[in-house]
Amino acid sequence: MTGVRGLFQVLAEDLDAARAHDPAARSRLEVALAYPGVHALWAYRAAHRLWRVPSLRLPARLLSQLARAATGIEIHPGARLGRRLFIDHGMGVVIGETTVVGDDVMLYHGVTLGGRSLNRGKRHPTLGDRVTVGAGAKVLGPVWVADDAQIGANAVVVKDVPAGAVAVGIPARIRVPNAPVADRPRNEDPSELIEYVI
Repeated sequence: MTGVRGLFQVLAEDLDAARAHDPAARSRLEVALAYPGVHALWAYRAAHRLWRVPSLRLPARLLSQLARAATGIEIHPGARLGRRLFIDHGMGVVIGETTVVGDDVMLYHGVTLGGRSLNRGKRHPTLGDRVTVGAGAKVLGPVWVADDAQIGANAVVVKDVPAGAVAVGIPARIRVPNAPVADRPRNEDPSELIEYVI
């Protein structure tokens, strides 16, 4: 998609993605003016275009740092982000240089798509389409999170996550839908729940 028309279509998709994922969003105008995740994404889109020209990589990095200062969201201009990404709240989100994100992905605040290596090659995660990453989750290294997977809040993912699975915990355990859960703890004494209910 190229040209001004294509640019406006992508920007409109970003606004509509925010409205689709956030029931508090009342209008495109509100999203355009008040959503830092959208602002960071728009700055990334400009910085990424600069990044693709080797002589403009420094301006690309400077633009990404300005966006970080303004929004609290750091997206390296070398990352490859798909369409209709929504970053909810956004503060503390970090997306590394070799990260690849598919379409219709949702990231909550405090998410890190980071590396575990000092190698210059692929060192950040790849997320498929329709992936949701919960608040505070860390997806580290060149792992693959397949389509429709969900990463629970505060999970630390260091291994691949299959399509449609849920990853929770530190380190993350993979739960596949409709698979038996053999180690689920059972609380036989209801009185033990009182301290959590009060």
